[in-house]
Amino acid sequence: MSTMQATHNGVSTEELTALMDKVKATPAMGKLMFRSRSKWINGAHSQSTFDSHYALGKEHKRNTPVFLEADEPATLLGTDVAPNAGEAALHALTSCLNVTYAYNAAAMGIDIHSLSFDVETDTDLRGFMELDKKIRPGLSQIRVKVNLACNGTPQQVKELHEAVIRTSPLYDTFKNPVDIKMKY
Repeated sequence: MSTMQATHNGVSTEELTALMDKVKATPAMGKLMFRSRSKWINGAHSQSTFDSHYALGKEHKRNTPVFLEADEPATLLGTDVAPNAGEAALHALTSCLNVTYAYNAAAMGIDIHSLSFDVETDTDLRGFMELDKKIRPGLSQIRVKVNLACNGTPQQVKELHEAVIRTSPLYDTFKNPVDIKMKY
């Protein structure tokens, strides 16, 4: 007789539990390091390469590097061939939220039928252009509307939302200052 492995949201709960047990037993296994190399192409256009990371106590190399590009829309003097950095930041946040919802829901035995996010952010060019020293050049607020359909009870859905806010790495990164060290 074969045993069926429980899967929720494309996530094997057996593998998720095994990973959690591994990190619980050996906390150093939880340390991760992600890297990228980015190069300027022309104007506002750039490209980042992602080919390796450190996880579960060792280095991992991708078989094929992954590339992301960035540009600015024509209204901001770019060639509009890729999202700009602000849009990429929204993508980074929501891609992390997607994983965090899927994994937390799987751990709770909840099946997600659909999940999407409507996201907006604001910034002010006067800060980037140093036209007003009182205005920061960065994003001032990110608004996220979560659109979730699942088989969880209202209480489970509330607990899922709370778990995502507690455990999403990029939600935490955006909410709290992160030390950035630049060498040049």
